[in-house]
Amino acid sequence: MQTQITRMRREIDEIPDAVDRLLSRCENDIAAVADAARALDPVFIMTVARGSSDHVCTYLKYASEILMGVPVASVGPSVASIYDSTLKLQQGLCLSVSQSGKSPDIVAMARNAGRDGAMTLALTNDAESPLAEASAHTINIQAGPELSVAATKTFVTSAVAGLWLLAEWDRNQTLIAAIRALPQQLEAATCIDWPEVREAIGARSSLFTLGRGQALAVSNEAALKFKETCQLHAESYSSAEVLHGPVSIVEEGFPVLSFAAADAAEQALTDIADQISTKGAKVFATTDKVQSAACIDHVRTGHPLTDPLSLIVSFYSMVEAFAASRGIDPDAPRHLNKVTETV
Repeated sequence: MQTQITRMRREIDEIPDAVDRLLSRCENDIAAVADAARALDPVFIMTVARGSSDHVCTYLKYASEILMGVPVASVGPSVASIYDSTLKLQQGLCLSVSQSGKSPDIVAMARNAGRDGAMTLALTNDAESPLAEASAHTINIQAGPELSVAATKTFVTSAVAGLWLLAEWDRNQTLIAAIRALPQQLEAATCIDWPEVREAIGARSSLFTLGRGQALAVSNEAALKFKETCQLHAESYSSAEVLHGPVSIVEEGFPVLSFAAADAAEQALTDIADQISTKGAKVFATTDKVQSAACIDHVRTGHPLTDPLSLIVSFYSMVEAFAASRGIDPDAPRHLNKVTETV
């Protein structure tokens, strides 16, 4: 009997085409916003998002700070939607990320940011959404319809759109070339699903995910997806933080999934992964530098800022298969809706 293919699996397989569509359709929009950002020369970027979109913002935070030296901070949407506070945002850029562009609190924060002097930009899958209307600039992330409750295509295309903007703003041709090569790299990443990780987790009810730098965003997203799709308690930590208390709950066979890009943080994360492995944990890492921990298959993209994107695609393939092995429908997680609108 043939196993039914989930929407989530189909949407994971569509990621390379969605990224290619973004790259082919949005060059003029990206260039225009990059010109506007360059002219403004913002002294900071504030981000507004929730859930997976907020993990995109964490990814872009590290990219902006590493690449361009522009600091990034997340601002709670309730500052606008509930408290209606006035913020000092002159010479700042407000980046709002939302797949639907409909959540009232995100929209309120974007609107107030414009009122308070920031240049406002929305990354959304609906260019006609309230968020787009509230923002001075909009980039359509071109993911196409995403029907599974768990975001996959929209996470990746939001991240690519934001990174592409930073690369064009910085005129960084090396990064732009790596971004343009992503569809092929992500195609390879969809074929990796880490059966050894799934086996190690088995029937356990808790695990850690780890990252450092821009890979921390992938760790955060992975922990969320374990909860959403597998009803499995997962906590994400920076590898610099996990020894400051959380490691106390590690016991023999405790699963740890570590995400490493090929960058300056790779060795630091590797050292922590190996240390936790010697404490009895079953540690997996996307780096061949580990000794005690286990290296798992991964796709390198030719640039440390794009590596996390291939890692999250392989993770999505793994977690969809793991959910199915637990008899859980990843397309319809209990208690969740596709669009969550908060005030």
